[in-house]
Amino acid sequence: MPTFIVTGCYTAAALKGMIANPSDRAEGARSVVESGGGKMLAYYATTGATDWMVIADVSDVHDLLASMMAVGASGMVSNVQTVRAFTAEELLEMQKRAGKAAQAYKAPA
Repeated sequence: MPTFIVTGCYTAAALKGMIANPSDRAEGARSVVESGGGKMLAYYATTGATDWMVIADVSDVHDLLASMMAVGASGMVSNVQTVRAFTAEELLEMQKRAGKAAQAYKAPA
């Protein structure tokens, strides 16, 4: 299954709710990922430009994006970004393929 990293920020309304009623946000994230057939590998609260990060294996990116649309529509998160992550082995394979592509490429004259 492809691995994706999703990051985002909590809105002021979400933070207010979390302070008033603390909850396990990792479990909230896990239920969303699993509802789309994925497997959550990790959840982190983060510092810097984003407040949280989810790392998940998801077989169909359409399911992941549908889940992110639902979470975004809640108004509790913002600035949600999703990137595809690749293992070192996958990167090595891409390098080999790039070598073949480079041999076939003809620059414009």
